[in-house]
Amino acid sequence: MPRLSPWIFASLATSAVASEMQSIDGFLIDRFEVTVAEFQRFADATGFVSQAEQAGGGEVYEFGWQQKQGWVWSSPFGRPAHPNEPAVHVTFDEAEAYCQWRGARLPTDEEWMKAAYTEYRTTPPAPFEAGTTYPYPTGHSPLGANCLGDCGDLPRLGYASLLDRGLGPVTAGVSKPGVNGLYDMGANVWEWVQRGSGRIQGTRGGSWWYGAGRMHKDDTASKPRDTAVVYIGFRCAVDE
Repeated sequence: MPRLSPWIFASLATSAVASEMQSIDGFLIDRFEVTVAEFQRFADATGFVSQAEQAGGGEVYEFGWQQKQGWVWSSPFGRPAHPNEPAVHVTFDEAEAYCQWRGARLPTDEEWMKAAYTEYRTTPPAPFEAGTTYPYPTGHSPLGANCLGDCGDLPRLGYASLLDRGLGPVTAGVSKPGVNGLYDMGANVWEWVQRGSGRIQGTRGGSWWYGAGRMHKDDTASKPRDTAVVYIGFRCAVDE
């Protein structure tokens, strides 16, 4: 990954970042997963080339991990992406570089869990209740998320024919808004979270490849920080 200049990190004011974020408990977090269009602006501004692009493609699980030529953040399934689908095939450090360019950072594991499962809005719309911790980011039920088999039906992007399992992601804003008014904290794609500074980093929320069990608050997962696969995306956070 190319070294990014300090002026790039400071090129966007925090107020501009915060306009698309939700206040939680001393921090702000993106309402949506970072999209291909948003990541494109970062790549255009910085000359960024991802690890997956340098390698010729990211990976998918098909009877073991398989590299797919041309499967990168701008073409997650080997064809040009919809601008509003989540940016994937991005490593932990690449996701963090994007967030820093915006004047933000990846959320910590604790922050992500607060945002996903506990309602911090003082007057949330029904059926959510202030101060309640829910089992799923969508509330008491997983319905309305984009998972495999037990979350209901959503208009997906037509990638099922390219996959051995699952139907692929949905675009930002298609799924049901969940706890704290956030979208896709459950399923769609896993999301990178900070867990210390080691080689292994956290992923939360499950993805379209799994059923609702992986988006439950008691589920946890982790990956090597240099993992670049079709199932993992991210969102950013910033101190309030």
